Amino acid sequence: MEKVNTIRVRKKKLSTQSVVKVGLLSAVAFLLMFIEMPIPGLFPDFLKIDISDIPALIAGLALGPVAGICVEVVKNFLHTIVATTTGGVGELANIIVGSAFVVSTSFIYRRKMNMKSLVMGFVCGTISIVVVGSIVNYFIMLPFYGQLMGMDAIIGLGKAVNPKVHDLFTFVIWFIAPFNLIKGIMISLLSIPLYKKLEKIIKNQ
Repeated sequence: MEKVNTIRVRKKKLSTQSVVKVGLLSAVAFLLMFIEMPIPGLFPDFLKIDISDIPALIAGLALGPVAGICVEVVKNFLHTIVATTTGGVGELANIIVGSAFVVSTSFIYRRKMNMKSLVMGFVCGTISIVVVGSIVNYFIMLPFYGQLMGMDAIIGLGKAVNPKVHDLFTFVIWFIAPFNLIKGIMISLLSIPLYKKLEKIIKNQ
């Protein structure tokens, strides 16, 4: 009986520590959402890269995919309350795309938890963010902005950068897909050294 009680106490402690870690990583991710970087010349100015998915990735790699999803949800919930410009639509899309990246990467990595599986995870995560990001933008984000700005105006912004853009589909092909490819590669490269440094701290129970 004493052994059972000890196990319960340990599980409760682990659960509490995990919640604290997810909370801290969510706070960091929320702050990182305000640091955005456009890529002039390649994409329209409203497409900006942020690195707020890195804390969610670290949570997913160290604590599991569910922890990573929780970071994505919390950071976007906070952003919706404090600074949304889309009424929560952009944040919902961010949760979907970010979670696809986090789940793909962490699921593959945690099967063997070595450098090879980490790299394979990031490759699959990057593919996921390109595919899911393209779908979400085609069906949700760009139509939403199209209602606010006019779809012709959005296509015009794209055409000014790349004359091959002439409709929603070509906008996604020439801008959204390569943008998310670059974002996925950049976040992957930044996450590898950060995760290896923070891994022991986060996993320390």
